[in-house]
Amino acid sequence: MSGPVVAGVDGSRRSLTAAEWAVREAARRGVALRLVHACPPLPRRVSPVPGVDAWQNVGEQMLGQTVADFRARLPELGIEGEHTDIEPAEALLTAAASAGLLVVGARGWGGFEGLAVGSVALRVAAMADCPVVTVPEERRTGGGWDGTEADEVQLGFDAHAPAEAPTAFAFRAAQERGVPLRVVHAWALPPASPSAWMLTVLEEDRATWEDQESQVVSDALRPWRDGCPEVPVVPDVVLLNPAEALVRTSKRAGLLVIGRRTATRPAQLRLGPVAHAVLHHAHCPVAVVPHPPPEPFEP
Repeated sequence: MSGPVVAGVDGSRRSLTAAEWAVREAARRGVALRLVHACPPLPRRVSPVPGVDAWQNVGEQMLGQTVADFRARLPELGIEGEHTDIEPAEALLTAAASAGLLVVGARGWGGFEGLAVGSVALRVAAMADCPVVTVPEERRTGGGWDGTEADEVQLGFDAHAPAEAPTAFAFRAAQERGVPLRVVHAWALPPASPSAWMLTVLEEDRATWEDQESQVVSDALRPWRDGCPEVPVVPDVVLLNPAEALVRTSKRAGLLVIGRRTATRPAQLRLGPVAHAVLHHAHCPVAVVPHPPPEPFEP
């Protein structure tokens, strides 16, 4: 995590909100900030259109002004701008190879009204080598979101197969912000048949199963609590679909951290259904942290 924070900017309000989040994160980590603006050339068949060169110049001027504004506010922070003419997702993925964190707006100029997350944000979240934070334009609870910190960091956690990289990222984020870490573990009742038996079991044994899940969470978190005792940890064991549990609890978070398994083949580079749903519906910035898949079981 010692590399710079990289943020993609395209001049849209959403990308500038993400850049504001990124500059605070870079200051918090004590690392440099690199702003990347990508503006690929138009196809040759439309290149004679008046204003094509001006559009490139506008992008460069926007980038330069944003860098200058941030430098004036934080002169002690190393802030650089990079203008490139390759596709935005490719530019960001290239920059992510040497970054400690990549920050993007959930949407840029493209897409359509009502679209929560754009194609660039989804692609870099699924493929980047480093953690990726997608920053929403505003909270969906009604009030405007200005990027200020909320009361807690949250972690989507599978206590039966805990992933080290997202957990470490979440503990560090909570420690740096001086806020509690809420660890959200979603679980489901065992499958049963017939349905009448299930209703009986739900009434009599649900508390027992929930206690068992809580114990699994406590055991999985013990090494992290021992290693980072200054972070208050709030286990949150929820009988709910994981995506729904994370979206609901994100209303009170400043940052939600989830994992993404890395892949050995390009065709496997994609977001899982939980990560996909969370990115589209979460009420706060979401950090997607890549981590290797669990080791295969060998009896």
